[in-house]
This record gives sequence, structure tokens and C-alpha cells, in this order.
Amino acid sequence: MEGQKNNNNNNSIERVVSQKAIQMGSSFPCQICVVGFLCGVCLTSLFLAALTSFGTFQLGPISFSSTMLFSVAASDSSSSSVTHSECDFKLKQAEQLSESNSNNEGDEDERVSLLYSAWNAELTKSKTGGGGNYLMKDGVNVPDIPNAPHLENCKAKTKLYGRLDQRTGNESFPPWTSWKGFLDTHPVASSIEQKGTYPPWIAGSDEENYPMTRKVQRDIWIHQHPVDCRDPNVKFLVADWERLPGFGIGAQIAGMCGLLAIAISEGRVLVANYYNRADHDGCKASSRSSWSCYFFPETSQECRQRAFELMKSEEARNNGIVTIKESYTSKHIWAGPTPRKWGAPWSYLQPTTDVNGSLLVSHRKMDRRWWRAQAVRYLMRFPTEYTCNLLNEARHAAFGTIAAKMVIESLAGGWPKQSGEKERSEINEYVWSNHKPWIPRPLLSMHVRMGDKACEMKVVEFEGYMELADRIRRHFPNLNNIWLSTEMQEVIEKTKKYPHWNFHYTKVRRQARANMSMANYEASLGRETSTNYPLVNFLMAVDSDFFVGALGSTWSFLIDGMRNTGGKVMAGYLSVNKDRFW
Repeated sequence: MEGQKNNNNNNSIERVVSQKAIQMGSSFPCQICVVGFLCGVCLTSLFLAALTSFGTFQLGPISFSSTMLFSVAASDSSSSSVTHSECDFKLKQAEQLSESNSNNEGDEDERVSLLYSAWNAELTKSKTGGGGNYLMKDGVNVPDIPNAPHLENCKAKTKLYGRLDQRTGNESFPPWTSWKGFLDTHPVASSIEQKGTYPPWIAGSDEENYPMTRKVQRDIWIHQHPVDCRDPNVKFLVADWERLPGFGIGAQIAGMCGLLAIAISEGRVLVANYYNRADHDGCKASSRSSWSCYFFPETSQECRQRAFELMKSEEARNNGIVTIKESYTSKHIWAGPTPRKWGAPWSYLQPTTDVNGSLLVSHRKMDRRWWRAQAVRYLMRFPTEYTCNLLNEARHAAFGTIAAKMVIESLAGGWPKQSGEKERSEINEYVWSNHKPWIPRPLLSMHVRMGDKACEMKVVEFEGYMELADRIRRHFPNLNNIWLSTEMQEVIEKTKKYPHWNFHYTKVRRQARANMSMANYEASLGRETSTNYPLVNFLMAVDSDFFVGALGSTWSFLIDGMRNTGGKVMAGYLSVNKDRFW
């Protein structure tokens, strides 16, 4: 009994001690001590491992050797030597991985460069018929080249536009069906009774465009394409594009918008004649010196021929069957009344233009703003193959490398070892072919007008435009890319101050001084370059998601009009100033 009592006492003491130990172990000072002890062990192991790299070291008058230290702590020596070997092994692994990654990156860069060059050769071939030899030299078969997402098939698109811009038989409209683009050419489409009454060059809903845009565009096309151009009741207005010195492309287009307004108000078909900016070697055959080098003509070929016949008739001129630009005053052309056949739709424009932080609700020239938007949309409704190729070249120069990297990363097997042959299927041919070419989105277009424009409007420095860009970015934080158009090299240099933005722009020589007139600057570039690159910038601005410009500039004014008849009303427009006539 006594022994059992002693055992019970011992058990009680053990339980008390265990509980006390647990309490001590859970106390904060004890935990600190344990952690400190473990850290000391780790540091000692690392210190001893480091010493194995040296024969001896000296601390004051006492010399220590690694042999002495290992004899003092044999067990630590064993564990530290293992740790040292593991470190060496892991270091070699890291070096091999780094070298492998470097090789892979170098290999990917080469493939990106090769794909970019292959696309470049295809672009050259589409324009000149050459380029195949270059591809074969690098061991690339043309069928194996992956699709270029940023490039359009210009021949196919131009053929489609031609079909959509002319009547078939005695129909009132071209084949404007509810089936979009190439899908309307599908074999089954001809067996289905389906017709549309609105032109296919308007994108977005009615709320995303200026009021009545679809109806106005349809009515202008019908007006400009009478069923019978030789009908005695059909009258004409024949006009050259403005070519006075100092008139930029924007002023020329604004003048033609005024002439179109006169033609519609007087019941005449407008026939645009000589266009000096298309008088260069890039515009071939009949398109030379003609608006039709860049965009589809404003009327049919039959009406053009009839108008030029009547121009030779003194009786037709005297009877007013045909008139010319000189028949009207400059005031009538530039500030004449807006056609009233559609009422006054400008009176309910949505206020989506921001000037000085406030929405512009109304101004004195709202009718002109609405009409010029309709007129320029009609005149630029379809780009020609030449313009399409210009846009392809610009997108390839700006985004080609980005697109090539994106495509290379999407090919699991690795091009060119793995064929990138384009898949041929009906959905590719009839559906996806209607999508716009790829560009990095969202994209902000910015037109910075400086130079000699100071005599016409308040000129704002580049920093002012970037403040507006930052305002947009605060609401849309995924916005990183800017398409920049400007005539000043100073502006291009200032982009270096904004490394958090990706700037894209055409590679063209710009003005080094602000005191050079635009006319002299354009003359220094030559007619072809000075026409092509602004039109490319214009169309890139129209296609961008956001736009920052200066409404005091006619060019920005027209860009705004094209965007507001192209489904971009609700994207808004931030302007650094107002038009001087408002």
C-alpha cells in the first residue's frame, strides 16, 4: 500500500511538473528563448560551413584552422559539409537554369525577328509582287507563315467594298443586307430573302453615333448615285479640290464638305475633280490626281462621265444643268447653310466633349459640326486598296514585333519547326475575316498641333495633352498605349519624360523649329509623304478607343466628326481648347 502511495505521489508530481513545463513553454519569454537558440544553431552551422573554404584565419594573436574547429565540433562539421555540397549543387543548377532561360529567350527573339521579317516580305509582295525569294532564303515556306493579326487582306476587302458601293440591276440599294461583310457572300446567302436599307460603313448603335447618322448616310449615297445619270432632270456640281497655298488637307476636306452641302440643297450630284495631293507616283492610272486614289469616289463612274460631257456644253452651263466651284462665293462654301432636309438633329447632340473639365453642351456652330461629321464620313466611307496597304505598313512598323511575339508564344510546338499554316475553314473565311485588324487596346490617339497654328488658335504644350491622357487613365487604368501624331520633333523628344506610357507614331521627319509654316514643311517632305502619313494618322485616330486633341484645329475637328459617326460618341473627346468660331 505504501509503495502504491509513493507511486501515486510520483505520478502527481510528474503531472504538476508537466503542466508547469507546458505553461512555461507557452509563455512568451520562453518562446523567445527557444527561437533564439534555434537561430544560433543555424548561424553556427552556416559559419562553420563558410570556414571550410579557408585554410586558417586569425583573430588577434590566436590562429584558428578549420581542422581545429572540426575537432572541436565534429558533428556540426559533418552537417555543415553536407550543407556546403548542397549549396554548390544548387548553385550549379541555378547557373544551368539561367543559361537555359537565356538561350530560350535568345531563340525566341530570333523567331520573333524571323516572323516579323516574313510578314514584312508578304507586305512587299502584296504591293509589288516580290518578296518570295527572301522567304525561301531563310528556309520559310509561305504556306507555313502564321496569320498576321494586325494586317488586312486588302485585295479581298477592296473587292467587298466595291460590291457594297454599287447597285445590282435596278435595285434601289446595293446589296446592303443584315448579314455582315463577307458572310453575305456565303453560298447560302443567295437563297435567303433578306435585305437591308442602311449602309454597312456605320459601326455601333444609333446611340453611339450622331443623331440620324444611318439615315443621312443612306440618303447621301442615294442622292450621289442616281439610277440613270443621263436623266435630263439630273444636275451636277463639278469642283476641283481647293489648292490655294497654305490650305492643308483638313481645310481641303472641310471645303468639299461645304460643296456637298450646296449640292444636296440644290439637288445636284457632286463630282469632285482634280485633287492635287494625289498627283504623285503612288497613285496609279486613273486614280492619279483623284480622291479615288485614297477613298471610294463620291459618285459613280457613269455620273462622272456625264458631268464631264455637260461641262463641254455651253448650253448646259448657261441653263444651270452643271455648275462649278467658282459659281459660288467662298462664304457660301465655307459658312453656308447646313442642309435642312433632315430637320435639325444637331439640336439634340449628346454632350460628350470635355473642355477645361466641363462638358460642352451647346455652341453657335453645332449644325456645322454635325454636318461636317456626316459629310466626311460619306467621303471616307470606304478606303481603297492603296490606303489599306498604307495602314498595313503603319501597323506593321508600330505593332509588328508585338504581334509576332504574341503569335510565337501561342504556338505550342515552336515556329518555324512547327508549321504555322493558316487554317482554312468557313468561319475563318466568312465570319472572323470581318474583324478589324489587331492593335494593342485600349489605344489613345493624340493629335498635338503646334507650329504655325498659333495664329489661329490657342496652342497648348505637350504637357497639357498628357494631363488629359492621365485623366482618362485614372478612369481606365489598363490604358497604356498612345498613338501620337504631331509635326514637331520637340513633342517626340518629350515622350521620354513619360516612361509609364507606350508611344507609337509614324517614322517621318518632323519640324525642328516651330516657326516653319505647314506649307513649307509639307513641301520639304514631298507630295506623296506629306499626304500619306497624315491620312494614316487620321484613320488610326478614328479607330482608337480614346482621343485627345484640339478642337481649334480643323484636323482634330474632322477626326472628332469621323469618330462620332463611327460608333465612338460615348468614348468622349477631351480637347485642350475650343474652336475659335464657337
